[in-house]
Amino acid sequence: MVLHGFVNFKKDVSNDNEIIKNMSNALYKRGPDEEGYYIDTNVALGHKRLIVIDPEGGKQPMIEHYSYGDYVIVYNGQIYNTDELKETLLENDFSFNGHCDTEVLLKSYIFYGNDVVNHLNGIFAFAIWNSKKQELFLARDHFGIKPLFYTIKNNCLVFASEIKAIFEYPGIEKVLDNQGICELFGIGPSHTPGTTVFKDIFEIRPAHFAIYNDSGLHIKRYWKLQSKEHTDSFGTTCEKLKFLLNDAITRQLVSDVPLCTFLSGGLDSSIITKFAADYCQKEGLPPLDTYSIDYVDNDKNFVKSDFQPNSDNFYIDLMIKNLHTNHHKIVIDTPELASYLEDAMIARDMPGMADIDSSLLLFCKYVKKEMTVSLTGECADEIFGGYPWFFREDALNSGTFPWSIALDERQQLLNPQISEKVNLKDYIDFRYNESLSEVEILDSDSKETAEKRKISHLTLNWFMQTLLDRSDRMAMYNGFELRVPFCDYRLASYVWNIPWEWKALNGREKGLLRYVCRDFLPSEIVDRKKSPYPKTHNPTYLKKVKNMLTEIMQEKNAPINNLLNRNYILDILNTDGKAFTRPWFGQLMTGPQLMAYLCQVNMWLEKYQPKIEL
Repeated sequence: MVLHGFVNFKKDVSNDNEIIKNMSNALYKRGPDEEGYYIDTNVALGHKRLIVIDPEGGKQPMIEHYSYGDYVIVYNGQIYNTDELKETLLENDFSFNGHCDTEVLLKSYIFYGNDVVNHLNGIFAFAIWNSKKQELFLARDHFGIKPLFYTIKNNCLVFASEIKAIFEYPGIEKVLDNQGICELFGIGPSHTPGTTVFKDIFEIRPAHFAIYNDSGLHIKRYWKLQSKEHTDSFGTTCEKLKFLLNDAITRQLVSDVPLCTFLSGGLDSSIITKFAADYCQKEGLPPLDTYSIDYVDNDKNFVKSDFQPNSDNFYIDLMIKNLHTNHHKIVIDTPELASYLEDAMIARDMPGMADIDSSLLLFCKYVKKEMTVSLTGECADEIFGGYPWFFREDALNSGTFPWSIALDERQQLLNPQISEKVNLKDYIDFRYNESLSEVEILDSDSKETAEKRKISHLTLNWFMQTLLDRSDRMAMYNGFELRVPFCDYRLASYVWNIPWEWKALNGREKGLLRYVCRDFLPSEIVDRKKSPYPKTHNPTYLKKVKNMLTEIMQEKNAPINNLLNRNYILDILNTDGKAFTRPWFGQLMTGPQLMAYLCQVNMWLEKYQPKIEL
């Protein structure tokens, strides 16, 4: 699903039909099933729909006439507490034409006003035009699972689910300035919340809403993780976690279209699949469909690391036998990964995580042939403390984002003329310290809990955002929706305040989560060391992306040379990526992924052609 539009209080936009349709066409991948428009004197709204709930009753833009005014919504997402909201609205004399969450959301806004965001549990980005007040209300979910970008140009607010649609509005330019270069090559593929790599293109930050009227744009935060003393006993904590996990997962199983789970055999996806499979059995539904991804010859070429200690197949088979799911294995070959690097870049509107992106895009493409929605185990590592950097002293004491410590190498990668004007380290240090200043430490926190609050805050607000962005973009590029139950804000709020000594029970990553699940998952799964989303280890992939980058560098007029250090890139090529001595991002983006990323940079420069302003 996708929303887009513009509001201009200084100009009549009622004849700008072509502009709103061009914006819509730029986003056709996200909403393959239907499209619709609403245009009035000062506002134009567009929507493209992926049908998940109530095919007939959920058409958008949806208009409600109420109290001498029109309320018009365009919306992307899913509200998981729809039934509770609807019950309250029925008690207050509202009636309903269908059973879709869009209608419930719109009428909830009419009932609650701006406070509606404090009553929502879900993944959402939406815009509501209030004709009575002559203002636009924009909002984004607690963790920013659904994207929402905007800019203001010549008194006109332009917004969309993806940046590419904003560039369809006349006069909005693609500009890469000093900050944009710092975001792209210093922070990237992560980004500072609220910003983008493009000058004057912003995002509504997670857990924020905005009001645009004739006095301008007004933005307000409506939620954050609050630090407070954890007073529950260990036993009560475990019981509450079980309840919150079950409630978050089962709420997200609502769908009028085929739904599945992704199953890697890791702890997180196994938890999701276990609760979902039990729900299907309890409700008398057919066996749950599950999907896993692998790569040609991956077991033969697997390389063990701290971040990827073992391969998945043994554990997947164990869970399939344990739960009797209808499992499907998707196997992707090397040429496909490389050939979809450009699509993955277009889906993000910027260079991303290379084949870590393109593989997920391909995975979703194949699953979409049979399914429309999937639940995933994404974000458990961020919520429960699952990454090696939560435990490694070198990462904890790095003084920077622990998944991106190659600061000198990133600076060296810049074109020397640009490097003289752009100081990546200063920018990164500023963003790092700015983010840490937001952390609330309690007097009652142990030294370790206080330290881990800081690293958790960084992980939740930066690393997790990158993975959520990846999940949404790669899935929706295929008209496919991913849901992330571990990102239920109630679960995250509760876990945030559990002492670190409990979270890391027995000195293990996600120790408490493992303990809670020991009664309903096989011990092999519970005890399995964390293993991330799988990447290819096939050496033919290195050969393929090396050839791609070599061809780019043989063209001396390739646009990548305007931004980056040609000689350093040639060193990277000549050493199979080893000239860049540390991973680009996390541990997944090593030699082959770095070369693929550089290919994406050149693709991005060719397709988007940003003007460089320093």
